Amino acid sequence: MDKKEFDFILQKGEDFKTEFRETISGMDKDIVAFANAEGGKLFIGIGDDTSIKGFSLNNSAKSEIQSIARNCDPPIKINVFSFENVLIIDVPESNNKPHKCKEGFYLRQGATSQKLNVDEIRELFSKHGKVLYEEITSPGVTFDELDNSKLNNFLKAAKISKVLPEKDLLKNIGVLSDGDEFKNAGILFFAKDASKFLPHAIITCILYKGITKAHIIDRKDFGKDVLSNYENTISFIRQHLKVGYKFEGFGPRKEIMEIPERALKEALINAICHRDYSERGAVIMIDIYDDRVEISNPGGLIIKERDFGKKSLSRNPLIFSLMQMQGLVEKAGSGIARMRDEMAGAGLPEPKFEFTTFFTVTFRRQSVKEFGRKIGAAEGLKEKDTGEKTTQKTTQKTTQKIMDAIKENPLITRKELAQITGITEDGVKFHLNRLKKSGAIRRIGPDKGGRWEVIKS
Repeated sequence: MDKKEFDFILQKGEDFKTEFRETISGMDKDIVAFANAEGGKLFIGIGDDTSIKGFSLNNSAKSEIQSIARNCDPPIKINVFSFENVLIIDVPESNNKPHKCKEGFYLRQGATSQKLNVDEIRELFSKHGKVLYEEITSPGVTFDELDNSKLNNFLKAAKISKVLPEKDLLKNIGVLSDGDEFKNAGILFFAKDASKFLPHAIITCILYKGITKAHIIDRKDFGKDVLSNYENTISFIRQHLKVGYKFEGFGPRKEIMEIPERALKEALINAICHRDYSERGAVIMIDIYDDRVEISNPGGLIIKERDFGKKSLSRNPLIFSLMQMQGLVEKAGSGIARMRDEMAGAGLPEPKFEFTTFFTVTFRRQSVKEFGRKIGAAEGLKEKDTGEKTTQKTTQKTTQKIMDAIKENPLITRKELAQITGITEDGVKFHLNRLKKSGAIRRIGPDKGGRWEVIKS
């Protein structure tokens, strides 16, 4: 390790293969977690804020550290060295998984060492072998396949400076092997054309007319790379769901989707992080019907159903870590709770979760009237071209009611207009602003004590 690599690691912070600790107390959990995953390094003498506290490696400390590793079951071989007054413990990926320490079994998930019971960890390894699909290297997919723009965009989003040569950087985040071949996770994020090597790792988005698969209105397949697929999928969903506008005080209007966007993003991230990429006959699906949105991925639950929503175990801890570095994932196990909270906060039914050989999340959609009533401004609704009737006629009728009321009483208030039209004051404000912009009306005097004037009808 040299100064550049050390500085890069400090800047990057903790991740799937990196753990900072001030002391060696409790480090057996991390040693076991790294050995059960893809290996990693513990940096002893670094605080949570990445400040260097220092650690003195004397013979007594070295003996204690080796003893901790030997006392794991089965024992774990480690390499110990110092750099810049920091102790570094290199834990290789083990060929004798699973390991446990005195506190139990641990597995690296993102930037944390997560405790599992023996059944959970054996289930993971029995389904996927001791080497996860994301860490398998693809022969012939070498460093030459790197798309520099994708790497640069990744580093920018992760707020990491390019202080290392690209090969060293990719190895440091765990996506390039020592033989300079991309692991499958690296292909998914950084290859020039991921679909060339992993054609099944795509996201298919379909918009249907009605509540069955009989009539397809729009379809898109996204297979460039994980981050582009995520962004393009969110754009597809936005394009085909109802969107309304809400005004809060005198600030800019707030765009509101009929299904909370954050809930949809959490479901999509969950599908990307937890799909079974070894399954080549299925893809992540986004199915948009008139009455619901379904987001599904190949691969059912790894954990017990009774632990769903309480514990999390990712099939793809490296992919999870890379998404975490992008700021798209907060902490393991929190996504399901956030989906539920977002739906509850919007006054909508809880998402439905189904577990078979697929994992499916279903969000119920709202009718135009329900959505408009919920956001308090049905006429602020922007309909997508989904084959449904639009609210144009309703909007025109409401506009005419407002114009007629102003002609009859130029001193009329927004509250009175809301009572006449049957919409909220926010909805009235939306219409008044639009009428002013079109030159149909104007306001004379202040909000209180002023009056309206109809310029053209």
